[in-house]
Amino acid sequence: MNASTWVPRILLGVIVAVGIGGALYFVFDEEGAHHACARIVAVNAPRVREIVDDDLRRGMIGVQSAADLVARGFLVEDLTQRQTEMRWAIQHRIREPPRGIPELMISPISFVAAVQLDGHVLVRDTDPDPMAGFDAGGTFPHVHEALTNGTASYRLVEFPGLLPTDTPSQTVLYVAPARVHGEIVGAIMAGTPLWRTAQRVTRQMQAEGLSTEGTILWVYLYRGETLHHHGTPSDLDTIVPDFAVRNAGLEHSPGGFCGEVQQYGRWYCYGVIRLPQLGDDVGAVVYRSDALD
Repeated sequence: MNASTWVPRILLGVIVAVGIGGALYFVFDEEGAHHACARIVAVNAPRVREIVDDDLRRGMIGVQSAADLVARGFLVEDLTQRQTEMRWAIQHRIREPPRGIPELMISPISFVAAVQLDGHVLVRDTDPDPMAGFDAGGTFPHVHEALTNGTASYRLVEFPGLLPTDTPSQTVLYVAPARVHGEIVGAIMAGTPLWRTAQRVTRQMQAEGLSTEGTILWVYLYRGETLHHHGTPSDLDTIVPDFAVRNAGLEHSPGGFCGEVQQYGRWYCYGVIRLPQLGDDVGAVVYRSDALD
């Protein structure tokens, strides 16, 4: 049995899925839970992976396109003028339709910033700008690599709070070098917090009609013990499988597992999968409840 096969799990006293010879057979007392878990396994979980992969691909295309577009802006001698022109370029030439870079306009990316050759942020796409002067190169090794070796990449990092009211954020940080005549003159970086990815995946699947009328569908992301989400129902937040349950399930079934739970008289099914493309110990929990006639 390979890692992609969903295998038996017993959670909350209910057998939720049985995998035999690569096929899936479901045993439920509730028809709604049966249907919901079948849809998670066949449709929703694979689509989560696809959306995440597509966002990562688009993020890398976007930052490299942005770096190529504004590279000459790093050569402006006067610092104040350089900041003013680069912020305008990021706001209007990179992120604003219709001329902006598509991969950075229709994505969950929350910021785009220009990083100088010394590793410090020149500007980001907001004013006031708490990120200006932040030592991104000294904080994140892959940003340093972009500035010294010309390596474009992404990493899941803990982005520090830059204001007293901010809290650190688990963020996918993309970076690409900017070159003029082959010489590295700076870099463009962009970030997507995990909670925004969870929100994006949920909305995308809902927009694609991957849920039917009466269906409840939400996606949570996790890294280690911490869940990342936004706008999810507070009642549902309380029944998301915890770190111990997720670990136990994935140890038994590395490719993912299903569980079910009843709340306020309604049955929910959830699927837990890993998303190693985002980082270590990162995955998704897909919650679904179907209202069947």
